[in-house]
Amino acid sequence: MRFQGIVYRAHNPRWSWLPTSGEGARLYGGRFNRAGVPALYSSLSLMTAVREVSPLRHPMQPTLLCAYEVDAEPVFDALDMSQRKAFGVTDEDLVCPNWEREMLDGTIPASQKLADRLIAAGYVGMRMSSFTQGTGPNDQNLVLWRWSDRLPSRVLLIDDERRLAST
Repeated sequence: MRFQGIVYRAHNPRWSWLPTSGEGARLYGGRFNRAGVPALYSSLSLMTAVREVSPLRHPMQPTLLCAYEVDAEPVFDALDMSQRKAFGVTDEDLVCPNWEREMLDGTIPASQKLADRLIAAGYVGMRMSSFTQGTGPNDQNLVLWRWSDRLPSRVLLIDDERRLAST
């Protein structure tokens, strides 16, 4: 599928000078990327983005909120059951509740294995439900593994007032 729309990120302010880098995810890994693989995690709503970085079990930490215009393809749509079936994607591949612990223990979580398969198949990203505490069925995320400021996988920071100095 082609994803076109506005997405939101609530991320660590230490990356404010490179808001489209995916560097934090590359350094540490994430639910849908191994350490060493850059990833740009975003949400389709501002409140979902905030919930993603500040789950109910933690107090809110300093966070930079940004909006991005995305036009990317091909994006795997994990909300489409026919796509999931065709690619053999299970709920465990997506939810993977213990991904952080597994990653720290040196095993590859099912969610990262899924990302590896999708990347190898040529997908630039994936749309999926949010699995963060406090989210509902309409809360959705988009993770990109390949992007630039040009098509076919374009991500543009919305910063008309030039608030982030290096953009």
